[in-house]
Amino acid sequence: MTYNIISTGSQGNAVVINNNILIDCGVSFKALNDVYRGLAIVLLTHIHSDHFKSRTIKKLAQERPTLRFACCEWLHDDLLSIGVKNVDVLKVGKLYNYGMFKVSPVKLYHNVPNCGYRLFIQGEKIFYATDTHTLDGISAKNYDLYMIESNHTLEDIDQRIQEKQENNQYAYEI
Repeated sequence: MTYNIISTGSQGNAVVINNNILIDCGVSFKALNDVYRGLAIVLLTHIHSDHFKSRTIKKLAQERPTLRFACCEWLHDDLLSIGVKNVDVLKVGKLYNYGMFKVSPVKLYHNVPNCGYRLFIQGEKIFYATDTHTLDGISAKNYDLYMIESNHTLEDIDQRIQEKQENNQYAYEI
């Protein structure tokens, strides 16, 4: 299994798994120049522009008319509105077999509907999550790779923990 982090953070998110699976597309088309020709599918998590850059997704769909896009129901209409035709609507908790890999969306908790993914590729397991305030209730034991995108610095986390302790709140969720 290989992965290529094209970008992570507030300026844009895009990760390529095994040279053919793109998770999130919050970057410019130019940032995907070296990888877009080999993609088989794009998995999208949520609508925020650092994960879902409409202009890039539209260009990707135009350049690669047979490329599949997969998302949960909350992104379906947004994809159709920018001209993407090959859209698979996935349901949280259900397993989908794409031949070269299997995928199952996981519900995540953000200020907009959001999902992560469990990927099963040639006997290896990947758990991918982004922009969630908690992973409580999610089980992903014995995975080969955990990809948890976060924009918090250690200083941010320390400050939040201190604030919670000062207010007698001891539980902390990122």
